[in-house]
Amino acid sequence: MQQQKIRTLIALAIVVVLGAGVAAAALRGAWHGGEAHANTPPPAPAIEVAAAVGQTITEWDEFSGRLEAVERVEIRPRVGGTIDAVHFREGALVKKGDPLFTIDPRPYAAEVARAEAALAAAQVRAAHAQSEQTRAQRLLDDNAISRREFDERINAARETGANVRGAQAQLETARLNLAYTRITAPVAGRVSRAEITVGNLVAPGAASPALTTVVSVSPVYASFEIDEQSYLRYTAPGAGGGQANLPVYLGLANEDGHPHEGKIQSVDNRLDPRSGTIRVRAVFENDDGRLLPGLYAKVKLGGGAPHPAVLVNDRAIGTDQGKKFVLVLDKTNKLVYREVELGPNYEGLRVIRKGVKAGETIVVNGLQRVRPGDTVQPKTVAMAYRSELEPRGNTPERKQAASEKGEGEAKPVS
Repeated sequence: MQQQKIRTLIALAIVVVLGAGVAAAALRGAWHGGEAHANTPPPAPAIEVAAAVGQTITEWDEFSGRLEAVERVEIRPRVGGTIDAVHFREGALVKKGDPLFTIDPRPYAAEVARAEAALAAAQVRAAHAQSEQTRAQRLLDDNAISRREFDERINAARETGANVRGAQAQLETARLNLAYTRITAPVAGRVSRAEITVGNLVAPGAASPALTTVVSVSPVYASFEIDEQSYLRYTAPGAGGGQANLPVYLGLANEDGHPHEGKIQSVDNRLDPRSGTIRVRAVFENDDGRLLPGLYAKVKLGGGAPHPAVLVNDRAIGTDQGKKFVLVLDKTNKLVYREVELGPNYEGLRVIRKGVKAGETIVVNGLQRVRPGDTVQPKTVAMAYRSELEPRGNTPERKQAASEKGEGEAKPVS
């Protein structure tokens, strides 16, 4: 019995020793495996890249402005009275001289009649005084009246003549006031709504409320501000081409590009030192009336000789303490920091004046996830490409998706 207990204890000790060995081996394996995993570098991030586009272009500078009417008139009454009629439909096109409002003309017609009667009476008195003067002249020749009496008759004739002219002026004033009761369009254009309707009493003068407004339709002005460099390059006296030959194009907020062609009408006489800009006004034909005063306008100005340029997507350009930069991919798939000088926008891409050569590969998506010196896995895309994470372009896939959802066509990339 004693020997059996000893053998059992020995067997248990052997099992414990073997279990400890297995556990230690497992711990050593786990330790070395974790160490190996920790020493393995993370995979290189996948980044979308594209080749900088080299293209011969004609540069344009783009500005924002507002459309303005060439002529804008606030219609105010010139005589007081009650509005008898409104002769236009709100928002309609009117011609110069078309009736707009009628003010009750009866008081003014009566005043015309009174002035006509006063003029007739003055003319009768003037004719009598003239005949008395003629008679006095004959009597003076015959020494039948004194010189004093003759002078009195001459003065009477002159006074009645002056009264006639005064009565004529009063009649003219009465006729003008009667004509002012019929308010007509002073210019051709589009009329606004009637601010004061039939039955309301109006008073004359500049302080009275406007009855309506009329703005001319064609042509229209586009007012915008340009920076000092653009002024010196394009519109300053002596600049190439001169203001008269400077091409300018306009587009509305919902239009692609700049389909409306115009010409520079005026440039302000001073540069605003606070903003560093100068106000410019261009004129555009508007036969279809689509260019409505007050609308936002995209103005394209400049032009010149075609020249080679490097173009990149705006999304590839980063900002570093006021400096603009791109990340260029070298032959070993490492990223290199490159400071750039930007030019204007051209057909959705940005002109790069300095810093990048045509054909160099740069990061166009994921710029915020990498740094100079990083090694990446490049995925080549087109320079105008937008990531599927931000589908804002009019791609065929997006058009199909919008059609399936019942949406309108996607707006083009600006």
